[in-house]
Parts: sequence; structure tokens; C-alpha cells
Amino acid sequence: MIAIIDYQMGNLRSVQKAFERGGHAATITCEPAEIAAAEKIVLPGVGAFADAIAELKRRELVEPIRQAVSTGKPFLGICLGLQLLFDRSLEDGEHEGLGILPGEVRRFNIPHEYKVPHMGWNRVRFKRRPPIFAGLEDEPHFYFVHSYHVVPREEADVAGEASYPDPFCAVVWRDNLYATQFHPEKSQADGLQVLKNFAELA
Repeated sequence: MIAIIDYQMGNLRSVQKAFERGGHAATITCEPAEIAAAEKIVLPGVGAFADAIAELKRRELVEPIRQAVSTGKPFLGICLGLQLLFDRSLEDGEHEGLGILPGEVRRFNIPHEYKVPHMGWNRVRFKRRPPIFAGLEDEPHFYFVHSYHVVPREEADVAGEASYPDPFCAVVWRDNLYATQFHPEKSQADGLQVLKNFAELA
């Protein structure tokens, strides 16, 4: 079973439907027991970091998430779900994250001719190619919408980058943990392939 974590901060049904289009059932749940029993976990997210981490704590989902990652289950973070994995965010103050990956979340500091949020299609260039990107071209296009980006402390965690206009971390990968700043569920055929590959990880 694939569990999509429900904390009222993501386009959950869109992610679920994207898995279904690839032939894989996924369950939307906020139950710690269902998350613990799942074979694979997805943490999606849209919205503000502070509200998201507060809701994860309120629903007592922080430890189940940490436990799922530490026990080696395939885990996928999407957009805000990527950002929550890190130590802290500087969005509207300073807020503690899940602390699974070292680093922080920062607002884009870019020339005024570039709009924030960064919204639209960008190429991703791989530094290391995670298995969830099998079967895609060398620099695939994905759909982004975000005002903040992660700055990992450990360079080895960065698997792919996009540019706006400078390079930023678009994909992280550490062992069983994968996360994307872009939205695969909004990224047409390439995004659906990413989710299908994740669902079919051994």
C-alpha cells in the first residue's frame, strides 16, 4: 500500500489520481497506524511551512514520518513535503522542521525582473540520477510553483537542480528518501512516470 499523508495542506486527490493513472492504488490517510503499515509513504504539500509543521504535530504524525524514513521504507516528499524534511525554514520567521535532512529553507533572493513565486516549467539537471527518474530524458521538464527553496547542508543530498536564474536544489535523494521541489502530479507524462517509478521501487 502507498500512503499519502493527509494533513490538510496538499492537493491530495491529484496525487492519488496520478498514482492511479500509473496503475497503482494509493490511500489518503492521517492515521499513524496506516502510515506505519504502508509499504511506501508520500508527503505532499502546498502552503505555508509554519502551518504545515503545526498540523503534522497536531495530528501526531511527526514520529510516524521519522520512523518510516528510518526503517528504510521508500518515502517521497513533494514541494512543501520536501521542505518539511529539513531542519528549519525561514518563511515568515524561523520554524523547526522534521530534521530528517540537514539544511534550511530560504526565500528566493533574485533580480527584480524575476517574479516570486517561481511558477512554471523548468528543466531539472541531475547530479545523481535517482531510480525514480528511470526512463526519462537527461534534462526533463517539470512544473514548479514555490517562493522558497531548500539549501541542503550536505551536497551529497542534492540529486538534481533547476535554475531561477541561479541553480537551486530541485531533487534530494538519500537512500530510501526521495523528494522533489516540483509537482510530479502536475508535470504530465514525465511526472506520472516519476510516480510510477516510485510506486514500483523494490
